[in-house]
Amino acid sequence: MAETPKKAFVTGHPIKHSRSPMIHGHWLAKHGIDGTYQAIDVAPENFAEFLATLQANGYRGGNVTIPHKEAAFAGAARRDHAADEIGAVNTLWFEEGNLWGGNTDGHGFAANLDDHAPGWAANGPAVVLGAGGAARAVIHALKARGLRDIRVVNRTLARAIELRDRFGAGVSAHPLAATGELLRDAGLLVNTTALGMQGNGDLAADPRDLPAHAVVNDIVYVPLETPLLAAARARGLKTVDGLGMLLNQAVPGFERWFGVRPKVTAELRVLIVADLVSKSRVPKS
Repeated sequence: MAETPKKAFVTGHPIKHSRSPMIHGHWLAKHGIDGTYQAIDVAPENFAEFLATLQANGYRGGNVTIPHKEAAFAGAARRDHAADEIGAVNTLWFEEGNLWGGNTDGHGFAANLDDHAPGWAANGPAVVLGAGGAARAVIHALKARGLRDIRVVNRTLARAIELRDRFGAGVSAHPLAATGELLRDAGLLVNTTALGMQGNGDLAADPRDLPAHAVVNDIVYVPLETPLLAAARARGLKTVDGLGMLLNQAVPGFERWFGVRPKVTAELRVLIVADLVSKSRVPKS
């Protein structure tokens, strides 16, 4: 009797823009696995029912994106340490009949820097721009790597203070006006805000304020080279785009659902970059 194909998913609202099916589809083909990974659009009011019927519908688990990460956190019977620290779930799986929730965004962030800026964690103080969910994942990863001076900068200071209080020792909160001064001895600058995304050309910070050894990372990957990264590269600084975070955060989930730990390769990156480029050329209707 043939084995039932292994099933996983990504859900959000909307979800048609997701590159996750392409990433996981590539790995399924690469490893010859009889499995599927599909995008499922679920409206917020239907999300609890969606979770409740996952196992009955044959799913081993899946990924969760905006706006369901907090609802998945609440709906999981068990959670890993990263999810508890970050306060959101982006990966679901079943273990001994229980629905587990994890968060792999911090793993994806750190692995991307490991791949493209080895030794980054020893570089000195980190400045994190933004105080949303992505910033929480980044701070979690920075603390896990032993950084003891993490400076959170946000337009609304109260939100930065919330993160300082959430993560405790080593994390400080600052207003936007303090950015230049905070960058002067920083070894890492991470932008987690929407500044620099396609259609938003504003500069999140001025890389000229950074020392020459600093690494600049923008978690945005549309476009691949944001205005911040372009300015940092012109300044001669090491830059890391956000695509690797997307690719690396997918690795732990694939391993849980399909039993193989995939690798983020140049071949996969070329595949996704080609898709990004082709979509950017589609005329707006």
